[in-house]
Amino acid sequence: MAISNTPITHRSVWLLAGPMIISNISVPLVGAVDTAVVGHLPGIHHIGAVALGALIFSFVYWGFGFLKMGITGFIARAYGAGDDRTISLTILRFLLLGLAMGCLVALLGDPLVTLALHLLNSSEKVETLAAEYSLIRIWSAPATLCVYVFTGIFVGLHNTRMALVLQLILNLTNVVLDLLFVPVLELGVAGVAWATLIAEYTASFFGFFFLRKRIYHAIAETQWKEVVEVGAVISMMKTNSNIFIRTICLVFSFAFFTAQSAKLGDVFLAVNTVLLHFNSIMAYALDGFAHSVEALGGSAYGAGNRQRFKRAVFVTALWIGIASVFASITYFLFGEHILGLFTNSTEVLETASHYLIWMIISPIISCSSYHLDGLFIGTGYAREMRNAMIVSTLGYLGMVYVFQALFENHGLFLALSGFMVLRTLTLLYYYPSILKAMPNHET
Repeated sequence: MAISNTPITHRSVWLLAGPMIISNISVPLVGAVDTAVVGHLPGIHHIGAVALGALIFSFVYWGFGFLKMGITGFIARAYGAGDDRTISLTILRFLLLGLAMGCLVALLGDPLVTLALHLLNSSEKVETLAAEYSLIRIWSAPATLCVYVFTGIFVGLHNTRMALVLQLILNLTNVVLDLLFVPVLELGVAGVAWATLIAEYTASFFGFFFLRKRIYHAIAETQWKEVVEVGAVISMMKTNSNIFIRTICLVFSFAFFTAQSAKLGDVFLAVNTVLLHFNSIMAYALDGFAHSVEALGGSAYGAGNRQRFKRAVFVTALWIGIASVFASITYFLFGEHILGLFTNSTEVLETASHYLIWMIISPIISCSSYHLDGLFIGTGYAREMRNAMIVSTLGYLGMVYVFQALFENHGLFLALSGFMVLRTLTLLYYYPSILKAMPNHET
């Protein structure tokens, strides 16, 4: 049965979303382990150092998130249309792009890290450790960007189980090495960086192994002049550049939040770092349904099946809404206990408890923006995503300056919540244009 004719049921959504939820949750959990292993070292500056180091790589790596999101949309639409040749060409183009950009980032590592730490402007202890962390981890760039491409390929092909396997290899390796390098070998912050670097290359190796047949056939059946065909490459770069700008705005917004937290002192930097792990775990979990609408919505769009497309939007929206309520209830019931897993600092724990309410309401406020992101990625409406994110980011910056002056740290979280609402409203503005422009090939 053709993919465009298979029914979209609650089960089919979960078959795609379930593996991605497990996969995505494991990502911030690794960050949580990073924080936890250094959170039990003497001095809260270790937490701040890992936070700033991770923030640098949010800029460096998340900025290249188009490698994962862009290829998912291209492949999902080609998969829905039954176009295997386009799938092969897309795989080769994105892999070459990922490898080239990863090598460039690694070579430019020292000035990138120096500039980032200068802009973030934290305490001397934090900056020294953050530089040590970053100058090690930067060499993982080629592997990291290849893993992005592999994950996008699997999601676009509706094979989220393999995306889960790849992510688990990455994250379990990272966690095991964290626990070996920091508490046992006492390598400190540098140990966290080495753990991540080794894990990225391990996952990259397995990504090539899992996709070896597709990559081999793509190379064997494709002429290189097709891979670098100007029109196709320009189209790919236009989409990627729009997603790049969108992602940079998103990363900048969270980076700005962390930078504003650092200005409040090391305690608030540590507190907000811990609390943002709540937000990350929630976001990555709900993104499982965003991935499902990327695949299902994108393939329905590529097949020109409007009824299937609407069904994909409805079922995935229903489940992401239910999941967001569940996440909020979980944080309400167990939030205080979860805080204790990150640090044993009494000062950090007592301060964080005053701001936990923002993490409790965050899933319900944020879920629609994640869902719509997935829909726009799957259908290839990258320019509209870019525009929506630019407007949202500008609004967020204005809210930070107003609300932080009035309510200090509560104001920061209020602005972050407003940012999520703006993301939803601006994407909803463009949603009717997707339906209007969608080709209708239903028979």
